[in-house]
Amino acid sequence: MPAGNVSFVKDFVILGFPGLQPHYYGLVSAVLFLVYVFTIVGNAVFFASFVMTRSLQKPVYYCIINLVVCDVLFSTTTLPKIIGRYWFQDGTISFLGCFLQMFFVHYFGSVTACLLAVMAIDRYAAICFPLRYHSIMTNRNAFILILGSWLLGLIGPLMMIIRAYPLPYCASNSIVHCYCDHIAITTLACTDREEYSYPAFIHAMIVLLGSLAVIVFSYCTIIVAVLRISSAQGRLKTFSTCSPQLIIIALFFLPRCFNYLSSNINIKFSTDLRLVIIMMYSLLPPMINPLIYCLRTDEVKKVSGQKKTN
Repeated sequence: MPAGNVSFVKDFVILGFPGLQPHYYGLVSAVLFLVYVFTIVGNAVFFASFVMTRSLQKPVYYCIINLVVCDVLFSTTTLPKIIGRYWFQDGTISFLGCFLQMFFVHYFGSVTACLLAVMAIDRYAAICFPLRYHSIMTNRNAFILILGSWLLGLIGPLMMIIRAYPLPYCASNSIVHCYCDHIAITTLACTDREEYSYPAFIHAMIVLLGSLAVIVFSYCTIIVAVLRISSAQGRLKTFSTCSPQLIIIALFFLPRCFNYLSSNINIKFSTDLRLVIIMMYSLLPPMINPLIYCLRTDEVKKVSGQKKTN
């Protein structure tokens, strides 16, 4: 059936984990609810610290605060509906609402990838050009890069929506996923989805691998610069300034790249295991990131120590 503007599906039903037994629904909904609460509280605490502390208002923290916003918005976009699915046995989402969720899921993911690349550029400028860092990474330049991340992130999700929304959805309306994902939705279309899947995969690879290429180049250059430092203590101190970002980058990129590549080179997982992997790399970093910011960043630790002293 060719794609058209008429769709017979009025709403979708998010199934979540298809193999999950009903007596575990309460436990799963409670775990997801706690993840959401910890995500909101942790990121809110860091955001408040940023607003109230002038020493944190510098380019690298502007990037981090935008990551905080992305993490909170992504979690708010995805978690309430899947919590309702298991808590109230209500997984129904409207046709338009599902596509809006799909847009924001991919949009916030794209923006996060770009922001991590901007953070890597910031560290590259700070370590490789320390005397010129403040003239290179001015607040104005940081704002331009951050705004560019938000604007660049729009392109792919808009293209996905424009191509996927008009497809004829006239078969099953059950989404085997925990939220409205592009692949999960277009699989339900009554048409050949191959021509729609490859552009989405190419976009994902461009965003992921493009941002990752910038990050790899930045940190390879940083490693070369650090190895030229004569003292071991100096090398360790310089590496420690990069460690929080490296942890965040690893949590974001490695499982995503593995998931995308495995699905395209015929590495098979059970549906439930695949969804567990997706939910872990989608929801755990937003919850863990505030701890990384606070525990592994010198300025934040100093601020916390001053507050305890006072």
